[in-house]
Amino acid sequence: MQPGRMLQRMTAAMDDPSAVPDDQSVAQRVLDHIEHGTTDLGASVWREPVVHYRSPERLCAELERVLRRAPTPFCPSAALPEVGSFVAREAAGVPLVVVRGADGQVRAFRNACRHRGMQVANGSGCARAFACRYHGWTYNLEGKLRHIPHEAGFPDLDKDAHPLVPVAASERLGLVFVTQDGPAIDGDPLGGLDRLIAPDQRLFATAERDFDVNWKILLESFIEGYHIKSTHPESFLPYGFDNLNVIDLFGRNSRVTYPFQRIKRLAKVPPAERRVDGLLTYVYHLFPNVLITVLSRHTNVVILEPLAVDRTRQFTYTLTNGAGDDPAALAEARRDAEFVGNTGALEDRAVVQAIQRGLASGANDHFTFGRYESAIVHFHQTLSSFLPTREPPARS
Repeated sequence: MQPGRMLQRMTAAMDDPSAVPDDQSVAQRVLDHIEHGTTDLGASVWREPVVHYRSPERLCAELERVLRRAPTPFCPSAALPEVGSFVAREAAGVPLVVVRGADGQVRAFRNACRHRGMQVANGSGCARAFACRYHGWTYNLEGKLRHIPHEAGFPDLDKDAHPLVPVAASERLGLVFVTQDGPAIDGDPLGGLDRLIAPDQRLFATAERDFDVNWKILLESFIEGYHIKSTHPESFLPYGFDNLNVIDLFGRNSRVTYPFQRIKRLAKVPPAERRVDGLLTYVYHLFPNVLITVLSRHTNVVILEPLAVDRTRQFTYTLTNGAGDDPAALAEARRDAEFVGNTGALEDRAVVQAIQRGLASGANDHFTFGRYESAIVHFHQTLSSFLPTREPPARS
């Protein structure tokens, strides 16, 4: 595919930020690209200073001004299937616990006992209450302090004034969102989406892994298809295309479509009857640090938590693509997830780790993201709009 043959495409989502194009619209755009040898192009090129990947001051600003103020997915709703289900982890460097209460509502709290600050929950599970394992102070699922061992030793303490500290939480379209600090970033975090995780999708695997990579470098690897031929010549390329993507921008978010070769069969199907299941992969980027990858038989909710300028913790929740508790659907989802995890993910991991090592070379003052990488451009434009314009000093 030659650059001179590329066509600039203004996507439906760019024309109407309140709507995300449906499957039939995406299928037609893919077929048009196949016919003409084109791909979606962004409107501009972006030069991102390399210092922004290396500066502790910059990371501090990203955490304080964006990741803690944006409504951010914390986990899929399927991770909290019943009363007392909880997930405890750090988000943007802050320990939080999210739990489904007796009323069915999801609540989030800062994961720290009001006595001496010990975390009251670890990992995930199901509990009737949260008891601090240091001194036994106990809180109910609504965060209220209900029990203090040897309470007579605290004669003036008002239990009602010492609940777990709440964090704003909401549940939408199969995801649990948290907003840690105010003033919160305005706007609808789902920006026109009408579906993400359906009620019949079942959570069947979770994973936690640390990478010696800046969180933005890791995120960038998910949201462009310009690298498919070079990075995945034997894994993804035989089933897909070289540099052929449909890219939709909506609000602060984006969606990149990676079509498979077998989508060509839709050319003979009436447009209104076209179904794309198993014919493409959708990768949603929910600003700032969450990706939802909708593959043939499974969906991943991927959350990237910065630990340092050169270290990121990735939480992955893997779900079936519907069919409820059907054993056959679960088996297909497991096989699909194993193939993706053992091929493309390993190849991408090697690339991003090499990029991180290359930061110290001094070869680049900026990274240049071209018109094939418009979802990355959109991410950096959005992120920079919330951050100081002055470039911080690099750290060697």
